[in-house]
Amino acid sequence: MGKLHRDTSGFSAIEAVLIVIIVAILAFVGWYVWHVNKNTGTTNPYSSGSTTTPKQDTTSKPATSGAIVETKDDATVGQYLADGSGKALYTYGGDTAGVSNCSGACIASWPVYTADKTTSLPANVGVITRTDGSKQYTYKNLPLYYFTGDQTGQVTGDNVENFHVAKP
Repeated sequence: MGKLHRDTSGFSAIEAVLIVIIVAILAFVGWYVWHVNKNTGTTNPYSSGSTTTPKQDTTSKPATSGAIVETKDDATVGQYLADGSGKALYTYGGDTAGVSNCSGACIASWPVYTADKTTSLPANVGVITRTDGSKQYTYKNLPLYYFTGDQTGQVTGDNVENFHVAKP
């Protein structure tokens, strides 16, 4: 009997189709992780539970009007907290009092509300020092974040990846 000979010069048609299917599945999973339905209240897939944080993301900007927090109204979520420029602030369900557990890739979608002022703060507003040494504002001892999907005056990150709009 003759030996079975396989052409090693490239992929067979079946192998190529399988590779395309695998790549399509991986692309869908990646898309789904980044675009979870905001009403699912799923937990944050980016948090490792570690408090190690990379160098601070420069997309988070402190309030520009001088106010650290302001109360705003939204027809869907009611009253919420925003920074001095009107951008909504969020808390993460995976945090504990005084400790941020959003790090690594989490910060890419949920930038830290960086504290530029640490004295004469409004009631219920405080500052924590993150493991990277940066300062982060808190409300009722819960760290505050922005959502990269929001524009000023929008509240689109409520109940996304276990983040919730901060309430007064």
